[in-house]
Amino acid sequence: MGLIVQKFGGTSVGSVERILNVAECVKEETDRGNQVVVVVSAMGKTTDQLVNMAKEISSQPSKREMDMLLSTGEQVTISLLSMALKEKDLEAVSYTGWQAGIITEPIHGNARITKIKTEAIEGQLQAGKVVVVAGFQGITETGEITTLGRGGSDTTAVALAASLNADRCDIYTDVTGVFTTDPRYIKSARKLLSVSYDEMLELANLGAGVLHPRAVEFAKNYQVRLEVRSSMEKVEGTIIEGEATMEQNLVVRGVAFEDKITRVTVLGLTNSITSLSTIFSTLAKNQINVDIIIQSTTETGAANLSFSIHTDDWLETLNVLEDNKSILDYEQLDAENKLAKVSIVGSGMISNPGVAAKMFEVLAENNIAIKMVSTSEIKVSAVVEEKYMLKAVEALHEAFGLGD
Repeated sequence: MGLIVQKFGGTSVGSVERILNVAECVKEETDRGNQVVVVVSAMGKTTDQLVNMAKEISSQPSKREMDMLLSTGEQVTISLLSMALKEKDLEAVSYTGWQAGIITEPIHGNARITKIKTEAIEGQLQAGKVVVVAGFQGITETGEITTLGRGGSDTTAVALAASLNADRCDIYTDVTGVFTTDPRYIKSARKLLSVSYDEMLELANLGAGVLHPRAVEFAKNYQVRLEVRSSMEKVEGTIIEGEATMEQNLVVRGVAFEDKITRVTVLGLTNSITSLSTIFSTLAKNQINVDIIIQSTTETGAANLSFSIHTDDWLETLNVLEDNKSILDYEQLDAENKLAKVSIVGSGMISNPGVAAKMFEVLAENNIAIKMVSTSEIKVSAVVEEKYMLKAVEALHEAFGLGD
C-alpha cells in the first residue's frame, strides 16, 4: 500500500459533473490499494468572483478580511467532493487548511507554510478514509486564517506530500503535462516527458502557470516525486525530477511569458552604499516582490535605479516610495506599464554559449525592443512591450526548435 497525494485545480472541479469525475479519479487510486489525500482548489472562477465582490465594496479591502473571504471557496469544494466520494462507497472526510494542521507565517494574502501537524490526517488515513483538504489556506500560531497566494493549492499538495512522506504527488490540471510553452496561445507547443526541478522552478517563476514556484521548491528540497497530468484525459503526464532524463538534445527546453509587468524607475538617488539596501528592504517590509533590477550612474554621480514588479503592485509601490522619500533621498519617480516578460529556459544553456545572443537576434529581427534583461545559468529573460509578447514567444519557440 502506498500513499498518494492528488491535487485538483479550479478547472478540474469547476462543476458538479467535474467533481464527480474527480471522485472517479480518486476511486481508481484507492482501487489500486493506495491511501489517498486529495487537495482541491475553489470551483472554477469562484475566487475571482469573491475578489470582484470585495472590490465592489472597497477599493483597498483589508487583507485579513480578504483571507477570511477567499478561504471559503475551497470549503465548498471539499464538502462536495467528500459527498461525491461517499456516493462511490468511499469513506471520506473533508478538512479546511487549519483542520489539516497547516501552520503559516503571520502574513495575509501571501503566507508561507512553516510546518504541518499531520496527526489528524494520519489518524483518518489509518481509519481507512480518504482525506480531502482545502488548498491555498492555513492558520497562524495565534489562530488567524491566512491564504498562500497565487497557486497556493499546488504548494499545499506538495507540502503535505513531503510532510506525510507520500510515495507520489500528482498535480491534475486542464492540460496533459508541462509544455514547451503555453499551448493555449502557441499551437506548435508540445508536451515534455520530463523536466528537472531547476528548469521547472525557473519556468514556474517566469510565468508558466501549470505549477506554482513554491510547490516546485518544496518538491526539490524534499525530493517529492511529482507528476503533472490531465484530470480529463487518461494519458501520461510530465515527470518533475532531479535531472530530466528525456530530450537532453534540447538546449532550450521551454519559453515562458508573463504579462502585467511594470517598470519603476527611481531617478536621482544619492549614490551611497546604502541606497539599494534601503529601497529594497523598504519594499520587502511591505511584501512587494521585485524582479529585474538595473542601476546606472549619471555624470553628476547620482544613481538611477529601475526594477520590475507585477502591475497589481505598482500603485502600492509608488505610495511606499513616496512615503519614504526623505529617507530614500531621490529626485523623481517614473513608471511604465503594459510590459511583459519573455524568457527562455534550459539546463543545456550552461554549456552552450551564444544562446542569449541568439535570443536577442531573434527579437531584433522581429523589431521587438528589449526594455530590461535578466539572466541566470539556465534562463534569459527580456522585458518587452506587452503588445509584442506573443509575437516574441512564437518567434523564440520556433527559433530554438521547440515545435512539433
